[in-house]
Amino acid sequence: MSCQINGEQPVVHIETIVRAIVLLRGRRVILDADLARLYGTTTKRLNQQVKRNPGRFPADFMFQLTEGEAEFLRSQNVTAKTGRGGSRTCPYAFTEHGALMAASVLNTPRAIEVSVYIVRAFIQLRELLASHAELSHKLMELESRLDTHDEQIAALIEAIREMLTLPQPPQRQIGFRVRERPRGTAGRYTRS
Repeated sequence: MSCQINGEQPVVHIETIVRAIVLLRGRRVILDADLARLYGTTTKRLNQQVKRNPGRFPADFMFQLTEGEAEFLRSQNVTAKTGRGGSRTCPYAFTEHGALMAASVLNTPRAIEVSVYIVRAFIQLRELLASHAELSHKLMELESRLDTHDEQIAALIEAIREMLTLPQPPQRQIGFRVRERPRGTAGRYTRS
């Protein structure tokens, strides 16, 4: 889904922003490097502006990751290790309000325009989670009404629950794949 303002092409697609949003400490946040990329600036400049305006970023707007959280994210996203081109400090995580405040301290036209899309992405995620929560609640009510002899309905409800869980991205195998030749073709060469 991409949003257009006044029929113009979007600056950034909402799907791009949604992919940048991660769940940390029970909150949906965007990491400083992703936010800087969306706002068209460097992570260093974004963090400098944040540090120059500490009163605008309380703990519920932004927090710094612990080394364990940062290492976990590095292992999940295969990013550079510390000292090899990667960040020497733990990244910052911005909540929806923190991302908006970052746009205001950067005060660039792109940051202000992209902040609208960031709000829309957070809203889209909230609506998606609310619909899942509502459906899950209804399934729990239905399951509580079942008698013990309704095993087929219980299996159906379990199948629906499995469909509601978000699929994990497929793991790619490292290395080469060997394709087998059909039997009887080994060693036969043809001349042209």
